[in-house]
Amino acid sequence: MFKGRSTHNLDVKGRLAIPKRFKIILDEKGDDCLVVTNHEACLWAYTRDDWKDIEEKAMNLPQFKKEVVTYFRYFISGAVECPLKQGRITLPPELRKIAGLKKEVFLVGQLKKFEIWDKEKWEDIFLKAQNDFPDASQALSELGI
Repeated sequence: MFKGRSTHNLDVKGRLAIPKRFKIILDEKGDDCLVVTNHEACLWAYTRDDWKDIEEKAMNLPQFKKEVVTYFRYFISGAVECPLKQGRITLPPELRKIAGLKKEVFLVGQLKKFEIWDKEKWEDIFLKAQNDFPDASQALSELGI
């Protein structure tokens, strides 16, 4: 599972070094590629197996429902396979633009995926999460977490 958070730098070509703790997960799954897509103000990165699960569920959604069309147009269509080469992936320019990624980025483990945030955006969203955490903790405890 992807966990932890850390700061990293993109080079001018959009290459991102993947932390060792994340490379271990890819090695365990026998994968040398991540599937990266846009999500709100960041990017989400999945192993190919976990992305395949998303695709299989998406194939069963009602194709003419407005929310499903939006989901396919934004989230599914943004997916790009990013091969791991020399411990790095290259994030496509379009995805970097959508997420507003500059040089400094934060990688944020989310169990089956990890997020890639622009550092400044991450600092804002983390502060909001920190402030909202007491209420979220209460709601999650009611769900057994």
